[in-house]
Amino acid sequence: MAERSFKAEIERLKLGEGETFHGEGILAVTKALLESGVAYVGGYQGSPISHLMDVFSDASELMAGLGVHFESSASEATAAAMLAASVNYPLRGAVAWKSVVGTNVASDALSNVASGGVTGGALIILGEDYGEGSSIMQERTHAFAMKSQMWLLDPRPSLPVIVDMVQKGFELSEASNTPVMLELRVRACHVTGSFTARDNRRPPLTVAEAADAPVRDTDRIVLPPANFLHEVEKIEKRWPAGIDFIRRNALNEHFGTEDDDIGIIVQGGIFNSLNRGLELLDLSDAYGNASLPIYVLNVTYPLIPDEVRDFCAGKRAVLVVEEGQPEFIEHELNTLIRRAGLDTTVCGKDVLPRAGEYTADAIREGVSKFLRQHAPGRAPAAQSAPPPALSPASVPQRPAGFCTGCPERPIFSAMKLVQKEIGELHVSADIGCHLFSILPPFHIGNTTMGYGLGTAGASAFKPEGKRAVAIMGDGGFWHNGLTSGIGNAVFNQDDNLTIIVDNGYSAATGGQDILSSRAKPPHRKTNNPIERAVRGVGIAWARTRTRTYDVAGMRDTIREALTSPEKGPKVLIAQSECQLNRQRRLKPQIARALKSGQRVVRERFGVDPDTCTGDHSCIRLSGCPSLSIRTNPDPLRQDPVAHVENSCVGCGVCGEVSHAAILCPSFYKARIISNPSRGDRIRHRMRQWVIGFLQRHDERKLAARAF
Repeated sequence: MAERSFKAEIERLKLGEGETFHGEGILAVTKALLESGVAYVGGYQGSPISHLMDVFSDASELMAGLGVHFESSASEATAAAMLAASVNYPLRGAVAWKSVVGTNVASDALSNVASGGVTGGALIILGEDYGEGSSIMQERTHAFAMKSQMWLLDPRPSLPVIVDMVQKGFELSEASNTPVMLELRVRACHVTGSFTARDNRRPPLTVAEAADAPVRDTDRIVLPPANFLHEVEKIEKRWPAGIDFIRRNALNEHFGTEDDDIGIIVQGGIFNSLNRGLELLDLSDAYGNASLPIYVLNVTYPLIPDEVRDFCAGKRAVLVVEEGQPEFIEHELNTLIRRAGLDTTVCGKDVLPRAGEYTADAIREGVSKFLRQHAPGRAPAAQSAPPPALSPASVPQRPAGFCTGCPERPIFSAMKLVQKEIGELHVSADIGCHLFSILPPFHIGNTTMGYGLGTAGASAFKPEGKRAVAIMGDGGFWHNGLTSGIGNAVFNQDDNLTIIVDNGYSAATGGQDILSSRAKPPHRKTNNPIERAVRGVGIAWARTRTRTYDVAGMRDTIREALTSPEKGPKVLIAQSECQLNRQRRLKPQIARALKSGQRVVRERFGVDPDTCTGDHSCIRLSGCPSLSIRTNPDPLRQDPVAHVENSCVGCGVCGEVSHAAILCPSFYKARIISNPSRGDRIRHRMRQWVIGFLQRHDERKLAARAF
């Protein structure tokens, strides 16, 4: 079950020659691949291209009908290795993953395919996750493209341009025998627009047909002496071929006026932000009709020396709008301009922020500084920024946290209770939803090293007393953790505990099914228990808790693992379905049942305000978003009481936490019945009568005592 279904939208992928396609960037990319005659597609999900993988999955039958093979890859390395199919065969292949973290995982395969080169077009679609909304370290793909000499496309966020770059990317790859990277920022993935469609093309050669006629070329394999010649081939053959193709096909664009003594050079992916900044300065309009020349780099690597020379000739200064650091493009432009014998001044990070996301406001300010230095007559009047309506300090922080009812929350509640007994633990965290445990109210987690690397991150600790704890998700386990974490711990007999959070999906990347998912999707083999896998590589102490909401049980099992006299690595698999995916699955079912008049029972939890002591352990040890506080109804008590909001999904963890901490009896569970049966109504009336009878009895007793 993915975060979103594209079953309806993929009908647009069937549009033919001359028809108008309207939709999001990720759908446009898929359509462009089918129009380009792609033979195979693979990848690993991750923001901002998770939805692209979901589209591939939903469109798998359509692709299969065209002879296109689709793989939902186990990792980015698996996806990158698929490009081997394009080395010896004229097969066009595309793979996708998340930005630099995915490229880091895939780097071994990418370096090999970039060295040996390709025969068929090889396209790597990257979700470039840079900026304040990012969930990863702030690095850029540009460095990897330069290091391995793969061409990097950064298309302007416009559907016709994105579609053209996909198609031209394959042609560029084939013309220069080089893999091509195409990076899409968040806005490009989700920008909405239209373009004129073409017919989908069946690949001239399918992967099945290629397998029936094997081709072998040892010059493409990275072994001596061929690997030494690959570097020479890159410079003497592939580089000139790539430069020539980019120039002849005019992949880079020009906007604004033609002649001026100043200009702007910008990465294609942030052109829209630049244009908006210029609009705010009255230097452009919504259509890019700027009042100064703009050179848009839809190809950011390699740069085209002749195009750079022609644009900069006759200009006193140019501003380079390059998001992120180091300023690779700015450095290269300085070199190309000096080699061309020009005296053009190159500005960039001296007037723009050295790091961080280039918003329209940041670019506007940078352009203003550039104009004040090099064209003061056209610079806007300096204006003092108005004070903010609210100071940053007055806005309460809202750290990322677990969803309401998340089954991972009680795991860390249990860990907090164990730490109260045996002291603080070193916790090696991992990538996934469970990483939110490092934030309030849990404050658990010392480090995180990468997806599936929680156990490996704890491997340096060889405790003689207190054991270290590693956290790993089921997605990270199958991605990387089984070998690099669990296998490594078995081989070295690390005496630590790994808690594998098994919520049934690769939840952090959008809820995709994985090997251990309980769902049974077509054409996939699921229901492979994690405990069987870890025992298969040598784990002797392994436990599976099938209900994480049992906080007391989780606490006792964690305590057992940390205090057991048995040496060697220990694994606790903590199972409960991702609540977000559970609600996505159940809510449509409940809505249909209610509409048809069927009996529906829902569970909700509440707090008895007369019993609540105001201790708030439920909040401190849980932090559920549905828990809040209210004024104490007892005028003799000052502490506010806990309250359960209407967003409660009935997981029960708040009460479980309180009871496990032996602190609070005030929680109650209520069953809400919609479309009740005749028996439900009779039982309700009986309960009301009994409750009323007992209340009247108590009132009579109290009245008698008063006299």
